[in-house]
Amino acid sequence: MIKLTDISKHYSLADSSVTVLQSLNLSVQERGRVAIVGPSGSGKSTLLLILTGLEDATSGSVTIAGQALQTLSSDQRADLRRDHIGIVFQSFHLIPSLSACENVALPLEISAASNTRTRALEMLDKVGLLERADHYPAQLSGGEQQRVAMARALVHQPELIVADEPTGNLDNATGQLIMDLLFDLNRDSGTTLLLVTHDLELASRCERTLRLQDGALSEVSMPAAKQGTTVLP
Repeated sequence: MIKLTDISKHYSLADSSVTVLQSLNLSVQERGRVAIVGPSGSGKSTLLLILTGLEDATSGSVTIAGQALQTLSSDQRADLRRDHIGIVFQSFHLIPSLSACENVALPLEISAASNTRTRALEMLDKVGLLERADHYPAQLSGGEQQRVAMARALVHQPELIVADEPTGNLDNATGQLIMDLLFDLNRDSGTTLLLVTHDLELASRCERTLRLQDGALSEVSMPAAKQGTTVLP
């Protein structure tokens, strides 16, 4: 599902160059569950942007669901995300003028799917927000907005879910609900999960945990975790 080969990312800053990723390699099989941890500023969000085609690497190749991103136009990358990838970033990116239901239905509307409102309401019900379907983002708490963003990322049943701290703004009970939903999709629908997280319990439920530091990934052995425990790698 994911294959990154010799990925490097450099940013020009004044008269110098900052290296964020250096000859990084990553391979994730279909149905895989992978967690990425690492210190703040290590490049985790940059890595997610590159593997979803929202940002270009300085060098290297990215293949998602059998498609080499470097060969695709911007529109083709957008189509790939629409059809195959669900993305949940730390910033919710909800549209303020749309209700929760309309935000969730948006990917379906773009792809001209049928029964968009019904499917959006079903997904809002799964994240415990059915009664807030007609509320606007400004009327929702941060945790509720996160759940709407999660519902929007999952409503089109993507093959790959990429999530940046998916439980970071949620209380323990709601975070558990979201975790269960993600892993139920992995089990029942064959969805591939790639998660950036500081939540030890969430990472321990993945098959692999990788640490990003100094521009490279390395395998981490994760102990079993208790609910609510966090790790700050």
